[in-house]
Amino acid sequence: MTTATRKRLDGRTALVTGSTSGIGRAVADLLAEHGAHVLVSGRDAGRGSGAVTRIRDRGGRADFLAADLTTTAGTTGLADRALGVTGQVDILVNNAGVFTFGPTTATTEAAFDSMYALNVKAPYFLVQSLVPAMAERGSGVVVNILTGAAHRGSVAAGLYGSSKAALLLLTQGWAAEFGPAGVRVNAVSPGPIRTEGTGGGAGLESVAAALPARRLGDPREVAAAVAFLAGDEAAYVHGAVLPVDGGAIAT
Repeated sequence: MTTATRKRLDGRTALVTGSTSGIGRAVADLLAEHGAHVLVSGRDAGRGSGAVTRIRDRGGRADFLAADLTTTAGTTGLADRALGVTGQVDILVNNAGVFTFGPTTATTEAAFDSMYALNVKAPYFLVQSLVPAMAERGSGVVVNILTGAAHRGSVAAGLYGSSKAALLLLTQGWAAEFGPAGVRVNAVSPGPIRTEGTGGGAGLESVAAALPARRLGDPREVAAAVAFLAGDEAAYVHGAVLPVDGGAIAT
């Protein structure tokens, strides 16, 4: 392959958690378009197979790894299997997450533990499993997916927001810890996005109307931010949080 035709992520392997639908699938699609070998991960094998077929039909490289990230064994097992595909992971996108809303008085211990298991514990142990090898090689990228609820308090999103705020602080802590070894850790913070998980944006129109952008976001707009942070153009970016929220951060 000549330099002129080389894609910006050629030769790199990207593990994207929660990438069988929504934002994660858009991220997987775009990283593959940029030349990465994408490891699609999720619990639904049917959707995972569809995501991989879509990438391959467009000339990309992808494999599906089924995973349940609600347990540490499932998380570390995913890391081990990811390393077995191409021998290394160069880009880790911690996208998998769960969101529920409600008052503190209605939260059960099981719901609390489930939220933190997927939104905080899974990214933590994936980083623990995969980033040391990146550091040994002197290069690697981690992109964490946050939410606007991580930046401000809200009546019904205290638990969800706190879990993503924890991931925000981990983003900065990991940047400080692993940056000197050549591993860049950053985050993208989406606003209201039209996905399957948000019911196609149902009920969010009033939120969008109050944004400077005056509309809901598209998953590919979030994916574009992730792709930027994953590439060499962002070589001097460490510990940053890139809002893709239609201007919500400014209101």
